[in-house]
Amino acid sequence: MKTILATLLLASSLLTGVAFAKTDISIGMQQEPTSLDPTADATASIETMMTGNVYEQLTAVQEDGSVAASLAREWTISDDGLTYVFKLRDGVKFHDGSPLSAETVKFSLDRAMAKDSANPSKSIFEPIESVTVVDPVTVEMKLKRKDAFFLFNLASGKASIMSPAAIATNADKPIGSGPYRFASWTRGDRLTLEKNPDHRDATGVQVERVTFRFMSDPAAATAALMAEEIDAFPGFPAPELLPQFQSDPRFSVNVGTTEGEVILAFNNSRKPFTDIRVRQALSYAIDRKAIIDGAMYGLATPIGSFYPPHHRAYVDLTGTYPTDVDKAKALLAEAGVAEGTELSLRVPPFPYATRSAEIIQSQFAKAGIQVKIENVEWGFWLDEIYKKLNYDMTIIAHTSPNDLGNFARDASYFYGYDNAEYHQLWDRIQTETDTAHRDELSREAQKFLAREAVHGFLFQLPALNVVRKELTGFRMSSPVQAQPLSALRWQASN
Repeated sequence: MKTILATLLLASSLLTGVAFAKTDISIGMQQEPTSLDPTADATASIETMMTGNVYEQLTAVQEDGSVAASLAREWTISDDGLTYVFKLRDGVKFHDGSPLSAETVKFSLDRAMAKDSANPSKSIFEPIESVTVVDPVTVEMKLKRKDAFFLFNLASGKASIMSPAAIATNADKPIGSGPYRFASWTRGDRLTLEKNPDHRDATGVQVERVTFRFMSDPAAATAALMAEEIDAFPGFPAPELLPQFQSDPRFSVNVGTTEGEVILAFNNSRKPFTDIRVRQALSYAIDRKAIIDGAMYGLATPIGSFYPPHHRAYVDLTGTYPTDVDKAKALLAEAGVAEGTELSLRVPPFPYATRSAEIIQSQFAKAGIQVKIENVEWGFWLDEIYKKLNYDMTIIAHTSPNDLGNFARDASYFYGYDNAEYHQLWDRIQTETDTAHRDELSREAQKFLAREAVHGFLFQLPALNVVRKELTGFRMSSPVQAQPLSALRWQASN
């Protein structure tokens, strides 16, 4: 009997140890990217999965928005703010075993800011005058002008330091230097990363294997969580289903913030949107509360311009265009837009967008505008809308931080918007190093964009997170898109 009891106790101990020693995680994702190279594709989910995990950057942004060291262990800045000298970590290697050096950094940044660069955030490199190799672990960068966001922007996935040998294959077989390395990608289903045992911080990484499951359908996402096929779903696509997870003791539910301004984008380069009266009219036709209640079940904050409400410099401009159908009709008539005019609304396959589209269709009908909704795949959206500007209207969340500069691009950017006065304002913002003054300029920019009615500003996308209670380390809110995996931990449940 004693022998049997001892055997049972040992078995129980072993089983308990196995339960608490789980080393793999499965994470649900709404959006599958068309590429795994953030320096060539603007898809937000690439940043979420790859930045700081597979690819590394000179700097990293912490959850509180502060800039920390990453591949650069330290740096100095000249008194005039125009020269940065970065000291790199010694002995860093890419996943293919090749060394990372100052030459690699120069190659990566020169490539990103080259005239023929395909980098989707090429503008963040515009302030750089030159990148010079001082020695194998020292890089000097000279700027044309001060850039208040320079160190922050160097943490972007668009500024990833890449192996020259891997550039041609990073789109589907990425090679980085991060704590995780690429394992496999089954398109339409999942992507798997595995721990990099050679990383400098490998001893602090608990989770050895991370699988991202691509699930844009809310019902599929819910079923997978309930069946414990996935352990977490940051950015859960169905706000109406959160109560069932809140009442389930297996899960933690958190509603965090994102940098994602959801806009009804107008193609400002195409008639009738070239006329500000039309943009203003459609802004008056929008009922944000009805959109938030219907598409997000009340779990979103309305916005009247292009800025996150949780930021200290935010100005509430939702009253600039209060819902007023009569005023919308009057402005449309004044602009010569006939009642019954049809406009297309091309919508990517995200629930916040598809649900909002149907509500906007109904709202615009009251103002005499017929909206033809076209649901399109993400690859089509990137090619036809983002790259070719082949659209009237679309709905999209802009999830990058500090992105008021989007409106200072030329008319080839998918907004089709180009305003010399705003260009000058943005130049003042990005060169202003005094925080209080920069915030005041940012408020001025928000008011400018609201007056111009560049887009229909809808709401700030919330971060709806459903996570197994034993799993800790997820960023529930973040000033950037990256989701560091090395911080994840399985904890013993009570």
